[in-house]
Amino acid sequence: MPIAIRPALSTDLPRMMGIDHACTSEYVWQLDLRKESGQVSASLREVRLPRPISVAYPRNPFALADEWQFKSAVFVAADPAAVGYVCLSEQSAATVTWVTDLVVMPDHRRHGIGSALLKAAQDWAIERGSHMFILETQAKNQPATRMAQKFGLEFCGYNDHYYASHDVTLFFGRALK
Repeated sequence: MPIAIRPALSTDLPRMMGIDHACTSEYVWQLDLRKESGQVSASLREVRLPRPISVAYPRNPFALADEWQFKSAVFVAADPAAVGYVCLSEQSAATVTWVTDLVVMPDHRRHGIGSALLKAAQDWAIERGSHMFILETQAKNQPATRMAQKFGLEFCGYNDHYYASHDVTLFFGRALK
């Protein structure tokens, strides 16, 4: 049975919150920040780790029960129960759509579900008239950074105090037509 992408229902929430949100990574994007008199320079480089690490999700997945109704849109990949989801926040003044959460069950990863969710999110953003589509992810989350690049999103910024964990956050985006 093929995976269907559809808007999330409140009945999907327990399954969405129960998904293992962690991932494994063999690489990180390392931030080198240099501050000198009158100048700040930042460089990011992908570094292979000596061994794979488990990357904890930067948000509390159980907060989803309270927060999902404040998102601009939430889509699930259903098989027929939810096996993944994507949350979107729209900033209407700047007409930007942010992918704030993109999660797929571990045994369903690397089967195109994340890409299908991103495609549905991007289509929604285009229909809403967004001019920019941005995905946020931790610098440690190599699977997400690789998927963003494969999807055609380009690195467009970072923030080293974005998540409560103070993990470096990377932003990948594209202009929408």
